[in-house]
Amino acid sequence: MYTQFGLVIVGDEILSGRRTDKHLAHIAQSLSSRGLNLAWARYIGDQPAAQTALYRETMASDQIVISCGGIGATPDDHTRQSAAAAADVPLIAHPEATAIIVGKFGDAAYPNRVKMAEFPAGATLIPNPVNQIAGFSLGHHHFVPGFPDMAWPMVDWVLDSYYSHLFSEWVQIGCIVPEAKEGDLIPVMETLVKDHPGILFSCLPSYGNERQSGMHIEFTIRGQSTQAAIAYLWLETQLKGMQYTVRPIAAVTLGRTPGTTAA
Repeated sequence: MYTQFGLVIVGDEILSGRRTDKHLAHIAQSLSSRGLNLAWARYIGDQPAAQTALYRETMASDQIVISCGGIGATPDDHTRQSAAAAADVPLIAHPEATAIIVGKFGDAAYPNRVKMAEFPAGATLIPNPVNQIAGFSLGHHHFVPGFPDMAWPMVDWVLDSYYSHLFSEWVQIGCIVPEAKEGDLIPVMETLVKDHPGILFSCLPSYGNERQSGMHIEFTIRGQSTQAAIAYLWLETQLKGMQYTVRPIAAVTLGRTPGTTAA
């Protein structure tokens, strides 16, 4: 059953530091706003063999994968070819994608721009609302450009079109505990995650930030509303029983229904 989401971010420019990746934070939030979670993310350069090996690995698993970057027609873009090789299918001119490019550029579509319509056999299109040059889906793998202004609405379209049945209303509940130290609270945290397996839990220690001056821990619990509330109440009770001050953070609803705007 395809329920786990992964993210591949392609490009030597990211790995060299010439550009800063923005996809990870945004796509994680897009998933979170629908009550979904990003399970993993991988960065990979513009090496065809490495890309092919990565996609072959993920295509052999029950993963929903979003891949950003490398689907252009320049010699440094290899994602379309690597996806086809990983799936053991030929790269072919997609009729609808070809028609879109020819309709946009006319005779100037040939011989180069039309290459952006060459997708793995069996691929379906992901509409591009910015310049209409489509991305593509191959099974549960979805390939979009590296440009955020194009990629992000295309990813939203994929999530709302194919995976709305997975959306759920999750809540995020948390608290800040001044003067707390991780080492002193490990037994409490271990009991929390053991007794409440349906929630996601994080512990972020800090020596001081804009949310709280001085040493503190920020605890976050995410999950279905009832499960999260029960887990948080247990944690808060334990902390107060140990004489800690607990500063609750306002709960946030994460899930939403298709077609509404994410916060």
